[in-house]
Amino acid sequence: MIPLEYELILSALLLAIGLYGILARKNGIIVLMSIEIVLNAAVLNFVAFSAYKGDPAGGVFALLAIAVAAAEAAVGLAVFLSIYQ
Repeated sequence: MIPLEYELILSALLLAIGLYGILARKNGIIVLMSIEIVLNAAVLNFVAFSAYKGDPAGGVFALLAIAVAAAEAAVGLAVFLSIYQ
């Protein structure tokens, strides 16, 4: 089993990469991808603590967050396509 510290370090790295992409880039598609990376960092935290505690609630919330992320990506891409068309 992977230690909790390693998962939290990976999550912090993903958060930092995502925040850099949000703050430093001006391309809308890159910003949307960076938002997805930040959301994945949060989901990784939920799954890591869920596995650490042995509670399946974090995994269920992670599935819900992935579904919300898919809907957000679809709506974001539709908005960009309608703007740039």
